[in-house]
Amino acid sequence: MSKERAKRRAERLVVLEKEKAVRARRAARHDRFRTVRRSLKPRLGRDGRIYHRSLRQRIGIVAVTVIAIVAVWTLIPELALRIILTAIIVLAVPALVVVVLGRRS
Repeated sequence: MSKERAKRRAERLVVLEKEKAVRARRAARHDRFRTVRRSLKPRLGRDGRIYHRSLRQRIGIVAVTVIAIVAVWTLIPELALRIILTAIIVLAVPALVVVVLGRRS
């Protein structure tokens, strides 16, 4: 009887060791994934933004954009051309800001 109990106990221990190894591999994989994800994530500043612009720069960007859109809508008579130029302005402003003001991080 004791030999059977010892055999069952040894089988239980083998199963427990296998489960423990699986858990350890999962934990190690999770840790590696977490470190990779953390290294790929951009670091944010105190206020949660990646790139910082001064208040004057942000006001200037908005003012120039609004002035350009107002100029398009007042000087150009055709509606289709107005819409196209407004879309171009809206899409081009971020690229122009980076070119003119630089990419600060």
